[in-house]
Amino acid sequence: MIELFQQEGCPDCSRVRQKLSEMMIDFVARRVPAGSAPRTRLELATGQRDIPALVDPEQGMIVTEADDMVADLAETYGRRNTAP
Repeated sequence: MIELFQQEGCPDCSRVRQKLSEMMIDFVARRVPAGSAPRTRLELATGQRDIPALVDPEQGMIVTEADDMVADLAETYGRRNTAP
């Protein structure tokens, strides 16, 4: 299952969440509040401490830039989730 490490109020996070929802892609939104302790899981999963971060184990990818996330989602999942 795709994991989106994000924070409420973050415009880039919101854009990626919206794209995932529009494409009807199941995902888990992992809220990453400010502070060092809550970011441990993020750092372990992605090797970074910045949000947003998208982990897609099915595709074997970790994406850390919102523009790249939206493009990768469209390229990887676009055909699967488009009505005929």
